[in-house]
Amino acid sequence: MINLELPKKLRASANQAHQVAQEIFRPASRKYDLAEHAYPVELDTMAAMVEGLSDSGSADVSGATGGRKAGEKTEGAGSTKDAHATELLGNTNGGNMSALLNALETSWGDVGLMLSIPYQGLGNAAIAAVATDEQLSRFGKVWAAMAITEPSFGSDSAAVSTTAVLDGDEWVLNGTKIFVTAGSRATHIVVWATVDKSLGRAAIKSFVVPRDAKGLTVSRLEHKLGIKASDTAELRLEDCRIPKDNILGSPEVNVEKGFAGVMQTFDNTRPLVAAMAVGVGRAALEELRTVLTDAGVEISYDKPANNQHAAAAEFLRLEADWEAAYLLSLRAAWMADNKKPNSLEASMSKAKAGRMGTDVTLKAVELAGATGYSQRTLLEKWGRDSKILDIFEGTQQIQQLIVARRVLGLSSDKLK
Repeated sequence: MINLELPKKLRASANQAHQVAQEIFRPASRKYDLAEHAYPVELDTMAAMVEGLSDSGSADVSGATGGRKAGEKTEGAGSTKDAHATELLGNTNGGNMSALLNALETSWGDVGLMLSIPYQGLGNAAIAAVATDEQLSRFGKVWAAMAITEPSFGSDSAAVSTTAVLDGDEWVLNGTKIFVTAGSRATHIVVWATVDKSLGRAAIKSFVVPRDAKGLTVSRLEHKLGIKASDTAELRLEDCRIPKDNILGSPEVNVEKGFAGVMQTFDNTRPLVAAMAVGVGRAALEELRTVLTDAGVEISYDKPANNQHAAAAEFLRLEADWEAAYLLSLRAAWMADNKKPNSLEASMSKAKAGRMGTDVTLKAVELAGATGYSQRTLLEKWGRDSKILDIFEGTQQIQQLIVARRVLGLSSDKLK
């Protein structure tokens, strides 16, 4: 029999994240939705508390991105070990699983605030995925945003045109990056750039650029449909110089390997984005259940759906879809922790959860009627917030394409 119960250690970490979501995020959710670009000062208190707990070793508070901490030895993505689980079960529930559950719980509170947590940016997952041990010692505690998308492309990560040219002991970066989450707040930016355009995607590398580096500027902040508590920036790099050893991982260009090194980042971050959608979806389902119950609609797990109120039957469908997305996300993170290739599963979880999130939240707005469409509850906000989770870190269509390639065993040049 398969035991799908979470290990005690992970439940404790998730409970801590839920308390943060309940006591800090949810009460401030509407406030920062109505005050776009205002910095959520409540997060500074939370960050200080988390840092204090982490330094004292009194709790597992690895935050939203998880991964490796400074000094941890690894042999691949997510190799933090739970010694007890390894001894008994021969597997590991470590950094990726913890990060996923923390992302889920904090997104239940507010996904925009979750994306604004200091020192827990998406760029931190990139550092955890491909950084050397020496780089981890330097960048293990920075707040890193991720800069990939450019004005000339969106989903095709291989089309990066930002350049990085080695000049003595420094890299010189030039280009424009758009839709950078936490781009104006983070202390560092993980920038994707090409070191040689003639070599194609194999020459694409990721670089850690300090936010205050000369030549790096924020040219604008976006106004968005949702996640308004999180800033989304356009960044310009004009002869921006960084140290030679700020290139993540190996500086060598391996044409045969392509840019698998930087793409490994997505195997870590896509399950996290899936978890965000799962968190928002759960929040919407809980609120919808309350609305339906108050309206006298009974939801029963003992009767066939076709013998229940139409709204109850729809709720059961949404809840089943949510459960599938949750389990797929857990599987993708567990595989990363156990050093199993999870590119297929990461994309499956992201595709399923992204679609589920928009379906659940918008259907909740619909079933709640005028209450759902108004600002009496957070349902309409969650409907707006959820859409980005089906877009960034690879759109729904890109995830389906990746899944098809993996299942059919076809390369990107054979299936486009």
